[in-house]
Amino acid sequence: MTTADEHAERFTLLRPLLFTIAYEILGSATEADDVLQDGYLRWATVDLDEVRDTKAYLAQLVTRQALNTLRSQARRREDYVGPWLPEPLLLDERDAATDVVLAESVSMAMLVVLETLTPDERAVFVLREVFGFSHDEIAAAVGKSTAAVRQISHRAREHVHARRRRFEPLDPQQSEQITMQFLLAAATGDVDGLMGMLAPDVVFTSDSDGKASSARRPVLGPDKVARFIIGLFRQATPEYRIEAANYNGAPALVVYRGEVPESVMTIEITDGTITNFYAMRNPEKLAAVTVRREISR
Repeated sequence: MTTADEHAERFTLLRPLLFTIAYEILGSATEADDVLQDGYLRWATVDLDEVRDTKAYLAQLVTRQALNTLRSQARRREDYVGPWLPEPLLLDERDAATDVVLAESVSMAMLVVLETLTPDERAVFVLREVFGFSHDEIAAAVGKSTAAVRQISHRAREHVHARRRRFEPLDPQQSEQITMQFLLAAATGDVDGLMGMLAPDVVFTSDSDGKASSARRPVLGPDKVARFIIGLFRQATPEYRIEAANYNGAPALVVYRGEVPESVMTIEITDGTITNFYAMRNPEKLAAVTVRREISR
């Protein structure tokens, strides 16, 4: 085996894990792909005789690249029109089906909470809480002392735990039933039926960056959310079709115009009621939304 072949083999073996790290730090599958491409070019020049732990080495390399990308985008996200949501992730459902930690880590609800962390806090939280890297390994990845990483880890963990709901792995049968019930109520204009499916604090959040029609602020409460959704369905014309799917481990609806996806809406369900809708309308974030991704930890 040539050195180039060994570089490729080691990287390919760990690619699902490296993609997951980059995606959770960035909230973007497209940008995670770019980070991995750049990371591989750097990896290809590394002397393998000096690499004692390939997994730790590549995780550190990808983390540094993802952090650089995240920091460089701070201004762009500040200027973003309306709410900023993570890019929806079409998964092989088997990847997270038996791993609750992995499933929670890529859930839209968790990614939205991670958006409230600083770049360093986000990277440290992901590497420690999801992937179980040591504080020393994380320190090497983020360019901080081990003591500083311990403090950042504690602060990030408290921040996340204070802002997230209790995570429940969804029963696929219940998930499908609620999604179909929701679709029927929305399509027939059944406001009361729809309201009965929604949690008292339900929120509908749209991301478009002003590039597509959407609510510029989150819609709050069962009555407003139900009427808003029914209004959306009434605007649908024959050239649109809706397909059920699974994004970020949650039920979702994809709206197509012809063969082009114009919207992906994930549905968060807790204790049998819908607590959040996350609607992606930004065409830039929908460009690769039909690409199925492999994740792991």
